Amino acid sequence: MNFDSADAITISTAVREGKASAVEVTKAVLARIATHNHLFNCFTTITAETALTDAALIDREIAQGNNPGTLAGVPFAVKNLFDIAGLTTLAGSKINAENPAATQDATAVAKLKQAGAVLLGALNMDEYAYGFVTENSHYGATHNPHDLQRVAGGSSGGSAAAVAAGLVPLTLGSDTNGSIRVPAALCGVFGFKPTYGRLSSAGVALFSSSFNHIGPFARSVQDIATVFDVLQGEDDRDPICTKRPPELCLPQLKQDISNIRIAIAGDYFTKGAELEALAAVQKVADAIEVTEYVIIPEAHRARAAAFVITASEGANLHLDKLRSRPEDFDFATRDRFLAGALIPSSWYLQAQRFRRWYRDRVREVFQNVDVILAPTTPISAPLIGQQTMILDGEEILIRPHLGLFTQPLSFIGLPVLSVPIQRQNALPLGVQLIAAPYNEALILRVAAALEAKGIVSAPVIFKALN
Repeated sequence: MNFDSADAITISTAVREGKASAVEVTKAVLARIATHNHLFNCFTTITAETALTDAALIDREIAQGNNPGTLAGVPFAVKNLFDIAGLTTLAGSKINAENPAATQDATAVAKLKQAGAVLLGALNMDEYAYGFVTENSHYGATHNPHDLQRVAGGSSGGSAAAVAAGLVPLTLGSDTNGSIRVPAALCGVFGFKPTYGRLSSAGVALFSSSFNHIGPFARSVQDIATVFDVLQGEDDRDPICTKRPPELCLPQLKQDISNIRIAIAGDYFTKGAELEALAAVQKVADAIEVTEYVIIPEAHRARAAAFVITASEGANLHLDKLRSRPEDFDFATRDRFLAGALIPSSWYLQAQRFRRWYRDRVREVFQNVDVILAPTTPISAPLIGQQTMILDGEEILIRPHLGLFTQPLSFIGLPVLSVPIQRQNALPLGVQLIAAPYNEALILRVAAALEAKGIVSAPVIFKALN
């Protein structure tokens, strides 16, 4: 079996059926990482020794006739803001490197391990998850597997690139303003941000407490659904985590989607983007015969309010260090945190008031539609170091505008999946599938239908390896 291109379920099935051992898979994937990670700079830490120990335990479970779990022997890695027992949680920062090691795994890491997955390490990111490019001044930039001169997106850039390059089939990331969806789109993989509070964030270094989500990256809808199902469930360690019972999505993937009301996001979501980004949405719409448009009102104000709230909350989390050690921050992160620290409290309160109003208006939109289509990013991956881009004849900054279409959605905690559109002789793009809270199953059903038609896919990119 070619473990580089196999998805998680294929690997797990092979391990559980005795066609491959977990140790064999782990050794093969570790060898690939050792050979190719320097090209992409995805990993900040590789946990080879513990990975091989865990894989051997899985093989023993199978030999004894026990069920090792849904993800038996599947290699995975996590953004380095997830706690890994015995390792210091860097969160992309130099300052955090001085912290003691975590004493236990983040809940999400523990759940994947309980399902038989094998942790291989921690992945690069923007410092403190504040960014869209993963150009980290402490740990280097992560390179896009489609073109090594281009960004992988952020802040979960290492997570997206590791999946796209075939280093691991599954990764976890976090999303505040688009930090799962943006790199998923730029790297051409699936990236899922469930409803706010649907999955536990216990043991995850937060950027903005009222926005933070965790979620998976993968190369198939089946893998996304499987990981989501494994991670569902309440958690006493996380007071935000919902007590709503899990709704398993994997059994629903093949259900007919003809009764799902789908529309295209109009107005704000059709402006300020390259034509190719809008064409990607149209390609998805045409494939499932969607012609209706809906308006998500005041999306531009939602984005502005998201900037205010996240900058303010993020700055407050790091205020002491901003005062005592400003020189030890990534300069781009420091400057944005400093700006956030200066935001008047009245602005923050007004943004939160608007947030409640906006949530009610979007709830009204979902009375008439179940799933909404929108571009994930306004452009494909820019060059590493590129500061500006031209959109609608205007020169604008790249970093803040990569979240143009993602911020108004995470602002109120909506579940969103970015699905990858591969293009011949061109960089990939992403399309967001958006639903009302707790309707993850509808999103995944639509994505599965698109995958079955060949409209969305996430093949391993080998061109950068040759």
